[in-house]
Amino acid sequence: MAYANDQDTFLYALSSNNAWAGYKSHQNPEFFPKLASGQSPKILWLGCSDSRCPETTILGMQPGDVFVHRNIANIISPTDINTSAVIEFAVVYLKVRHVVLCGHSACGGAAAALSDSRVGGVLDTWLTPLKAVRNAHREELQAIRDDKARAIRIAELNVQQGIDVLMANATIQDAIEERGLDVHGVLFDIGTGRIRDLGFGTRKDGGRGGSPDEVVRGRHATLVFRGGNASMKVNR
Repeated sequence: MAYANDQDTFLYALSSNNAWAGYKSHQNPEFFPKLASGQSPKILWLGCSDSRCPETTILGMQPGDVFVHRNIANIISPTDINTSAVIEFAVVYLKVRHVVLCGHSACGGAAAALSDSRVGGVLDTWLTPLKAVRNAHREELQAIRDDKARAIRIAELNVQQGIDVLMANATIQDAIEERGLDVHGVLFDIGTGRIRDLGFGTRKDGGRGGSPDEVVRGRHATLVFRGGNASMKVNR
């Protein structure tokens, strides 16, 4: 029975895709031909693989608007060639205007890093940087009695650590210097659907690099980055 249900889920996904593609083509016949001609996203999104954090959906944007890299617990490691390749392609060749590192609430990786138990397999190795964040802030984290609040705090600290790594990346440093690339650290609250700017990155001091107001227009919504904060309005 479970096997049949799994097959039903996949068949539903294919059917849903067919309906979506038909709707988009009817709504805008040029949408897919234009999408196939190339990409020019303004945002590089570095996030968690958690199924509840689909970047294009939570930003209210469309295919082609956001270049994406996601991994378990949105860990940014300077020795991870996968992440480095994505950053280089997005920053050097696509020339994105914003790099956004996003953590989130209710993160399984954060919970695992806070636990003294091992997850097993390669996951323990992957989560080592997050364990190091925990160890570096052990007293602060232990002082937080509420488990959910503690998990959110380590998620914030993880983003801060990741931003430090990004700001030390030579590709990003060059782009900040040469064309005002902006780097943002944010947290997505799954319980409310809201993104909160954490104040890490290029604009933490009130606005280094780029214009005071940076507008990113997608096919469905418009994001305005103002003094380190992002606001969104739906395009009609």
